[in-house]
This record gives sequence, C-alpha cells and structure tokens, in this order.
Amino acid sequence: MYYSSILPEVLKIADEASEKVLHIYQSDFKVSYKEDQSPITAADTASHDIIVKGLRSISRDIPVLSEEGEQASWDERKHWRRFWLIDPIDGTKDFTQRTGEFTVNIAMIEDGEPVMGVVTAPALKEAFWGIKGEGAHMRDRTGRIHRIRVAEPRDTLRVVASKNHLNDATRAFIDTLGPHDTVQAGSSLKFCRIAEGHADIYPRMSPTCEWDTAAAHAVLLAAGGKVQTVDGQPLKYGKEDVLNPYFIAAGSWYF
Repeated sequence: MYYSSILPEVLKIADEASEKVLHIYQSDFKVSYKEDQSPITAADTASHDIIVKGLRSISRDIPVLSEEGEQASWDERKHWRRFWLIDPIDGTKDFTQRTGEFTVNIAMIEDGEPVMGVVTAPALKEAFWGIKGEGAHMRDRTGRIHRIRVAEPRDTLRVVASKNHLNDATRAFIDTLGPHDTVQAGSSLKFCRIAEGHADIYPRMSPTCEWDTAAAHAVLLAAGGKVQTVDGQPLKYGKEDVLNPYFIAAGSWYF
C-alpha cells in the first residue's frame, strides 16, 4: 500500500477532529469517568466519530481499532494484517487540566509495526507525521512545514518524562543515565519531541495501551528513532493484550 498517497487525507481527517476537539476544549465541558476511572469528555467521542467516518471513506476494508470504539474480539483481531489504530485524544488528563498537551492520534499498523502516523496537538497548533522509509515532518504553529530528524548523540541526555505517570521505576531508570536534563511533555508529544530533536530519550516503566503510542511511534521511526521494550525487542502492535510492555524510545544511536 502506498501510504504517501493517502497521507494528505489522513492529515485532513486529523485536522478536522482537532478543530472539533479544540472547540470543546475552549468551552465549559463536563468530565465523566470510565470503569477504570480514566476521564472521558465529549471531545473524545466527537474526535472518535470524525476519525472513524473519515478513515472508512478512505477504505472500508481496513478495520479500525479505537480506544473509544467497540473493541473487536481477539478471534477477529488476530487475523488483521493491516489496521488503523487510533486514540481520539491521548492525554485526556492534560485536556481536563487545560495544559494544552493533548493529542489526536491516527496510525496505520502493518504486520505489527506502525508504518504511518499522524499526531496533532490542537491547543498547541502543531502537527507531526511520518511514513516508514519516507521521513517525518511537522507543521508548526505558524503553519510552516519542516522535515524533522532525531538529534545526534550528546554528552548530557535530554530525558523526556511524563508529568502524570513518572513513577519510581522510571525514576530509577533515569538515574542510570548519568548527567541529564529533564524535558517535561504530555501525551504522545513525548515521542514527537524526540522526533524533532528537542529531546533524546523517553523511558516508560508504567502502563500504556497500543493506541496511546502507535501514531507517535510511527513518527519517531520515520525520523530515525526506535522504540524497544526493556528486554531489547521492538515494540509491537496487534497483540491479544492491548497493554504495552515497558519500553524505551530514543534515537537509533542509543540502542
């Protein structure tokens, strides 16, 4: 499949979802809670609806897995060689706390690997996208488009960490890195900060799901980075359990 031919349509879908999300973000929205006590707002469901409708207009034959959608059974999903994996809003806590660091995420998964990803940050007016083997780009808040690439190795690592999920295990790993500076970022923007060269490594030793990471993972891969589990294996998608193992994201030179 030639992903570059559909990328403009996917970016347009993400922008449409982002516009709706930003409209709700700027309103007096209400917050509800799922069974696992994670927050959800009207923006999550509105973004989901726009993205799913848009992706089905591209191809009705490619299945869609969304955090906010009805989950297909493993008996069905295990036969998916290619599928869309979306998180209508990653960083709902950042959304509800109005930090601005939440994202809209659309990824294409092929044989367990994220081969195309689009990430938009509606409140920051930024967008990132990448295709395996074709490089990565970002659109800044002025509308300018730049090709992006991970930074070269440096003596003092810039470690990007979660503001909401920085636990003891992650801190212990960071302590092994020696001299470092900390870069704070929310949601899937942590991957994107590495992809654009503004950070070097993102260790995650707390739970995430496949939809949380896939789109930004694709951007980072296209920008020359890698994401590996703590035992050195590539982070894979389309598993029976949608929970990710702990992982490390960085420029390829780190591994």
